[in-house]
Amino acid sequence: MNLHRMLQQRAARGAPIRVGLIGAGKFGSMYLSQIRRTPGMHLVGVADLSPPRAKASLRRVGWPAAALGARSLADAAKKGTTHVHDDTFAMIASPHVDVVIDATGHPAAGIAHVLACCEHGKHIVMVNVEADALAGPLLARKAREAGIVYSLAYGDQPALICEMVDWARTAGFEVVAAGKGTKYLPEYHASTPATVWPHYGISPEDAKAGGMNPQMFNSFLDGTKSAIEMAAVANATGLAPAPQGLEFPPCGVDDLAQVLRPASDGGRLHHRGQVEVISSVERDGRPVFRDLRWGVYVTFAGDSDYVRRCFREYGLVTDKSGNYTAMYKPYHLIGLELGISVASVGLRNEPTGAPEMWHGDVVATAKRDLKAGETLDGEGGFTVYGKLMPAADSLAVGGLPLGLAHGVTLERAVKAGQPVRWTDVAFDANAPAVKFRREMERVFAKGKRRAK
Repeated sequence: MNLHRMLQQRAARGAPIRVGLIGAGKFGSMYLSQIRRTPGMHLVGVADLSPPRAKASLRRVGWPAAALGARSLADAAKKGTTHVHDDTFAMIASPHVDVVIDATGHPAAGIAHVLACCEHGKHIVMVNVEADALAGPLLARKAREAGIVYSLAYGDQPALICEMVDWARTAGFEVVAAGKGTKYLPEYHASTPATVWPHYGISPEDAKAGGMNPQMFNSFLDGTKSAIEMAAVANATGLAPAPQGLEFPPCGVDDLAQVLRPASDGGRLHHRGQVEVISSVERDGRPVFRDLRWGVYVTFAGDSDYVRRCFREYGLVTDKSGNYTAMYKPYHLIGLELGISVASVGLRNEPTGAPEMWHGDVVATAKRDLKAGETLDGEGGFTVYGKLMPAADSLAVGGLPLGLAHGVTLERAVKAGQPVRWTDVAFDANAPAVKFRREMERVFAKGKRRAK
C-alpha cells in the first residue's frame, strides 16, 4: 500500500485532504482520535446536533482546545484548525471541504447528505450503513452520475469483508462465502431494550452509569445490525443472501472451510457465493471454540488438483475434501481505521467498497404479535427486527424496509416472525426518504425484469 506515502507528499505540499465529519458519536470520536495523528489530512469541520457535545468528544480523545476555536470553515481552512458547528448542509456546500463522512446512523438523514454531496461535488464516506442498506444501490448510482465517490467505511465490517472478497477474486479464487462473526441465539430476535443487558452480561445499573444506549445495543443482539451489514456486502460484492436469510451457524475459525461451504458438499450454505454470519455461541449457549465474534472471513475454493496441492503444501486449513479453505481477520477497529477510506477516496478516487447492484434487502419483521394501531419503533426497538432477504423476494412480498419502520402506525395486525409490508402501515408517501426508496424499488425492479 502507498497511501501513507501519498499522504506524506500531500502534507509536504501543504495540500491536505480536507475532511468534514457529520456526527461525533462513538464511531466519529474514534476517527477523531486518529486524524490528528495522520499526515496529509485536515479536519476542517465537525457538524453535530450538539456542538458542545462534539467539542467535548474532541477534547476527550486528545484535541487541544486551541485547535477547536475556528469561527468558520474558511477560518479553519486558513489556520489549520477545526470549526465545530451544527450546519451540516453548509459544510457539505463549503469549498473548503473535499471529503464528507456521514457517521450519523440515521437512514433518512444519510440519503439527504449523499444527495447534497452529489449537488456540491463532495466525495462521501458512509459510516451510515443503515442508509446504505435502505437505498445504497441508488445512492451510489446517483454519486457516480455526479462524478463523486461513494464509499463504505473502512473499519466497519462490511468494507473489511469487501476487501477480503476483492483480494480472493483478484488472486483468481471463487468466493464461496463471506461475512462476519457475532453473538447469536434464535431467541435474540425477540430481544427488546428492556431485556438486552442480561444477554451481554451487564447489569442495567452499570449500563446506565456507562451511558450505554439499550436500543442501539439491542440492534446488534437481535440480528438487525447483522442483516444491515450483510445487505451492504451483498450489494457491493454480488454475493447473494440465502432465500431464508441469515442462518447464523455456530462456527470457529478452524471450521470455517468445513461449515461455510455448500450443503451439497456437506456444509451449511444454500449456494456458492453467499453472505453469512456465524455465531460465537452454540445453540445451547456454550461458547464456540476459537470464535470470530469480532472479525470477518472469506471462504474460497481451489477447484483444481494443483491448487488443492498448494493448499496442503502451505499449511492452509481446509475442509475434508481439501477444496475449500478460508482467510479471516480476527478483529475490526471501527473508527480507528476509518482513515483508510478517507485516504483511498481523497487520493485515488477509489471507494473501500460501494454498492453496485441490489441483491440484499432488510425487511422489518415482527418480534411478537403486533396489533393494528401500534406504532413501530425501528432498529433495536420493541416491535420489529431486521431480516435479510434477497431483494427480489423483498419486492415480491412488498416488504417494508427496516430503515423506514420507525414512527409509522400499523393499519393491520402482523404475526410474530412475519414481514411487515408497505400495505400494513400508514406512511407519508411524500417524505423524501420514502420517495427515494420507492424510486429505487422502481428502478431496480425494471432492471430485474430486463435481465429476465
